[in-house]
Amino acid sequence: MAYALQVVDAFSAAPFGGNPAAVVWLGDARPDDEWLQSVAAEMKHAETAFLYPREMEFDLRWFTPATEVDLCGHATLASAHALWDWGVLVDSTPARFHTRSGLLTCRLDGSRIEMDFPATPAAPAPAPAGLFDALGIPPADAYASDAFALIEVGDAATVRAVTPDFTELAAVDVRAVIVTARDTDGDYDIVSRMFAPGMGIPEDPVTGAAHCVLAPYWAPRLGPVLHAFQASERGGVVHTRLDGDRVTLAGEAVTVVRGDLSA
Repeated sequence: MAYALQVVDAFSAAPFGGNPAAVVWLGDARPDDEWLQSVAAEMKHAETAFLYPREMEFDLRWFTPATEVDLCGHATLASAHALWDWGVLVDSTPARFHTRSGLLTCRLDGSRIEMDFPATPAAPAPAPAGLFDALGIPPADAYASDAFALIEVGDAATVRAVTPDFTELAAVDVRAVIVTARDTDGDYDIVSRMFAPGMGIPEDPVTGAAHCVLAPYWAPRLGPVLHAFQASERGGVVHTRLDGDRVTLAGEAVTVVRGDLSA
């Protein structure tokens, strides 16, 4: 079998920025989960997205190189971009995805893709043992959502300077950790980074799901609309708008590879 494949740089307007995701169009095929996980391991991107048609909507699943995940923003954005690029959908038609996190809808707004996601607020929680040592930062207030630990540090420079020990961090009892701060001297409202070595992702370049945590965390102080930057080596811009228990995440995307997956 051969399946249509794209590699899309999400949350970037130009190639080689943002967060790359592989997108695989499975059509009527239904490979087993072992095959899906093997493809994701072969792709070696933070996430590989698998699309199945459901009339004019779609089933969507996301796999890291090591495991399936419940929610992934950048691979959802990449999937919508690929569907419009392939011509499966016309640009005026929203992309509606049935996922483990419910129904997610993407729409084009000029050059940006807007995604309607669930907000996942974080609450104060004890930091997992060894977290601050593994991150190489002093202890600070810690918060937790379903999938993320969240640490706010004093300034954006500290966020950019974090140098984790990934071996130690992979041994900490946490799926993923966000380090964030206000960007008081820069072009953005907030900056962040996200680390998840235990899931096969030492540092994720740009993380949509993390901004479902960051939007409700920062909104009481900065308002419901945020211009956010994830300060990884590749970097990427995420525009967020909080509306009750939903978050709109917006960003651009560009295809860097088109081809076929033969397996």
